[in-house]
Amino acid sequence: MDSKVVQGKATPRGKFPHVKRVGDFIFISGTSSRRPDNTFVGVEVDEMGTTNLDIRAQTRAVIENISDILKSVGASLEDVVDITTFLVNMNDFGGYNQVYGEIFGFDGPTRTTVAVHQLPHPHLLIEIKAVAYKKV
Repeated sequence: MDSKVVQGKATPRGKFPHVKRVGDFIFISGTSSRRPDNTFVGVEVDEMGTTNLDIRAQTRAVIENISDILKSVGASLEDVVDITTFLVNMNDFGGYNQVYGEIFGFDGPTRTTVAVHQLPHPHLLIEIKAVAYKKV
């Protein structure tokens, strides 16, 4: 078993790795749109303090973060076999589904999408965990 925190990615907010490899299986911890500087993709706060959250931008950033984590262990999105997505609001399903469909098709990973009460930061709309399979 091999676990690692990936350099250049946001440090996990707990004592867990970004990725763990067990034989030919690669497990990616729940991943958000958080950047290494603790800001988030898909979050804009205007001069009045109004916060606008963009599910499409957050979804794209989450999948890009997962792609980077996979690259760190010699794998890619093509190796992903299962995805579990956590949405704070199912009203965001359409935007999430649109971006997801631009990246994955019917030959992509199996997928489960669930609504959750909240995620670890109020600016997060989405978190995704993934399982990949890549021969060592």
